[in-house]
Formats: sequence, structure tokens, C-alpha cells
Amino acid sequence: MIEVKNIEKSFNGTKVLKGISTVFETGKTNLIIGQSGSGKTVLLKTLLGVHIPDSGTITFDGRDYAKLDKKEKRDLRTEIGMVFQGSALFDSMSVEQNISFPLRMFTNKSSKEIAMRTNEVIERVNLEGANSKKPSEISGGMQKRVAIARAIVNNPKYLFCDEPNSGLDPKTAIVIDNLIQEITHEYQMTTVVNTHDMNSVLEIGEHIVFLKDGVLVWNGNHKEILRTQNEDLVDFVYSSELFKEIRRVSLLMENK
Repeated sequence: MIEVKNIEKSFNGTKVLKGISTVFETGKTNLIIGQSGSGKTVLLKTLLGVHIPDSGTITFDGRDYAKLDKKEKRDLRTEIGMVFQGSALFDSMSVEQNISFPLRMFTNKSSKEIAMRTNEVIERVNLEGANSKKPSEISGGMQKRVAIARAIVNNPKYLFCDEPNSGLDPKTAIVIDNLIQEITHEYQMTTVVNTHDMNSVLEIGEHIVFLKDGVLVWNGNHKEILRTQNEDLVDFVYSSELFKEIRRVSLLMENK
């Protein structure tokens, strides 16, 4: 669990995060949504320690990040897995080498142990047979799965995903959504996903945080979002005619 209390963050005198308080729950897919400029990326980077908040606290299972010493912060970082927006794979490395990279860099595991764990996650994300391929030789969806496998290879407690469906077709995006949700439940991780994909919101949004102009204006889940009367959220989520119709039909079915 990651608990955020009254987080404030400014850049050059402009306040970007304004008193954000929420809890990202263990074993659930926690989504951060909002328009460009809403503060969602800044919030994600603040959770990761890239930005230091001006005030407020962030605790990881009771550990206040600001109060940890250097070693404790370093240890905490080994408990974090990250899926980057563009996958951020090493072009010169094979699928297997990309996935095993965190184990080789940050653990003392033997070559045999690294190979065993790497193949475990390769199998888990359905990449069997792709071990020796380079990123340029596999599809965008497979590259995302490599990025997810690399993020979970070290058994993290916390998984962060920045726009994991960026650049994917809708069918492949659903596969990636389902994989993220499955491994979150399976490994009981605290997963935080920064996304603008409304399909993801409606499919896997077990806990959703909606930001507008740096303010948290709504918390809920993908079922509650269909019934919300929050005008800002309705305007954001149901901006297309398709999603407006989905909401209308959902409300009609509930009222029958």
C-alpha cells in the first residue's frame, strides 16, 4: 500500500499538485487519470522519488520515504518495478538479456538462478520462444510484455506503469491491460498506472484517481465511474459519443 497525504509540488512558482491525498491499494490496479497538464505525470514521478514534494508525506507500507536514509531508500527502490511509456528496451540486447538486466545489476543471484527466474517470467507473459530475439524483431505488443516481464523479474512490491498502452491497437491494449491486472492480483503488488486510455479505465480500474488542475476531484472504481455525477469527470471520460452511449445504456440497465 502507498499512502499519499497532502502532497504539494510547485515548479517555478506554479503549483502543480495541490494537496493530493489518497491510498493506492495492494492487490488492485490503481489508475491515475486526467487531462494533459492535470498533474498526473508529476504525481507519478513524485511517487517514484524523481520529484521531491514541497510538503506532505508518501509512505510505502508505513515507511515514510522522506525519513528514510540513503540505504533504506536504495533498498526501497529495489522493491519497485517500472514499465515505461515507450518500453525503454535496450536495442542491442535480446529479450532474455533485457528481462534479466535488473537481476544482473541489482542482485547477487548466480547465473543459473538468473536464467531460471528470467525464463519463469518469460513464460508468465507468454513470450516463450522469443528469448534470443531483439526488440526490433518483435511486435509492439510483445515489446510491452518484455517491459512488463523486466519490471516484475525482481519480484517487486510496487509496480508503476506510465501509459502502458501507448502506441498499441485496441485489441493488443486489452491483452496488456489484462496481463497487468492478472499479475497484480497474482503477486499482490501495489500497482499504479498513469493512463489516458478510457478502455483501461472501464476494464481494469479497480481504484481510480481523477486529477484536474492539480486537484484530486474524484476517487472510485470502474463501476462507480459509470454512475458518477461529477461533471468534470463525466466531461473527461465521456467525451466521445461511444462512451456517452455506454454510460447511458449502463444507467438504463441499473434502473430496470
